[in-house]
Amino acid sequence: MAHHVTSQDIPANGEQIAKKDLGLLKMVSLIVFAVGAVASFFLFQSEKWGSGYAYSWLFAFIFFITLALGGVFWTTLHHVTNSGWGVSIRRIMENLGFVFPFMAVIAIPLMIPSVQDDLYEWMNRHRYVQQTVEAVDAVIDGEKVGYNAKTIPGTEDIDPNAPGGAYTSPKVKQLKATHDAHDHLLINKHWYMTLENWLVRVICFFVILGAGIWGLRKISIDQDSDPNPTTRRLILARKLSCAVMPFFAVIATFIAFDFMMGTDYKWFSTMYGVWFFAGCALNSMAILILTLTWLRSKGYLTTVTSKEHYHIMGKLMHAFVIFWAYVSFSQFMLIWYANITEETTYFLLRNSSDGSTNWNLWSTLLVFLHFALPFVILLPHYMKKTVKFVVPICIYLLVMHVLDLYIAVIPERGPSLSVMNKFVGHEGELLLTAPYAAYLGDIVAFLTVGAFFTFIFLRNLGSANTYPNRDPRILESANLHN
Repeated sequence: MAHHVTSQDIPANGEQIAKKDLGLLKMVSLIVFAVGAVASFFLFQSEKWGSGYAYSWLFAFIFFITLALGGVFWTTLHHVTNSGWGVSIRRIMENLGFVFPFMAVIAIPLMIPSVQDDLYEWMNRHRYVQQTVEAVDAVIDGEKVGYNAKTIPGTEDIDPNAPGGAYTSPKVKQLKATHDAHDHLLINKHWYMTLENWLVRVICFFVILGAGIWGLRKISIDQDSDPNPTTRRLILARKLSCAVMPFFAVIATFIAFDFMMGTDYKWFSTMYGVWFFAGCALNSMAILILTLTWLRSKGYLTTVTSKEHYHIMGKLMHAFVIFWAYVSFSQFMLIWYANITEETTYFLLRNSSDGSTNWNLWSTLLVFLHFALPFVILLPHYMKKTVKFVVPICIYLLVMHVLDLYIAVIPERGPSLSVMNKFVGHEGELLLTAPYAAYLGDIVAFLTVGAFFTFIFLRNLGSANTYPNRDPRILESANLHN
């Protein structure tokens, strides 16, 4: 045990980060975000860059929202398990998790129809059918809108007065089923994959989970100024966490489904949500360790944290390296064993080359770089307790997380845009004409979203004490030994 802490060592009013330690970083991140947002506005509208940039933005959004979701997870887990060791770093967890509701700003471009058209084929199908029905209804009603029902194959006998409306009539279903060989899969998923349902779900994601982490953080911060702190707020936070945790599990899973798996509506995996969660937990812990190290280097949290905290956080990170490998292998093994066409397409794409990127090489390297290497490095206890060792490992794991999500999102860019160009009548013409444009767009989107994430996280850190100084268990955490 590095030191012994008593109540006299804990400031009565807590410990706050000086503005000078955050001001420059906040200003730089805000400027980078502002410049990137302006650049992104034009890139989204560019005929050459726009289609590919939608995937760049989705990748950046997914990467940084996994870190915020991880903050929510560790905060709720801390309360649900009545953790004592984590009190000293709980405020960092809360501040990281509280970035999540602000990520709704980054999700706004993904709700724009022109951006969705480049990302989600199934949305194009629905919009096509809706426009067809509207056109046929207009013709039947005698309105002159430039359409003729007989020029739209399969719609001559559509009845707009059919039960449920023309949109659900058998002829429209036939239209959807015959437009593409795989559209029968979309019909079977119609109860879930509709434009309205997708939008409602996305709004609920941010409102419900955002309210949950806001409530937990507020309870924690209010206790800092309570002249008579008791266990009342701890019990309240535990009850709220028990309610938030199931919502977290569902919302994290469906964020992966709706934003990532939806780029190929024909493919599905029952392990996808678990794989996504593993990345959230693992890499958010890396962010927590890096943030703790930075704050300690500035003179904060030195009283209430020690190498023992690094040891536990390192062990949790090590555990999720193993868990990530387990669920990733399980997903691959189950799909390989079943050998169903709709499932194997995911790995067929990522075990081939698109002409400019050898996805097979990167997918293979991921097995060794994301699991085998960090697994071995993190085995010795001193690697987890020593700052000069654990910090590079955290940075390395974040780089591997970038690669993991990049392989999950970006390979869909080529096939999806090819299919959708054919769908709108531009077969053989890729709107994204140069590979460098795609990769440069990936960098711009990542820096833009990353700057926004950093600004909000720093803002959260500076808005409250660095640790819950009046939590009844703060001394237990400060004197941690394991």
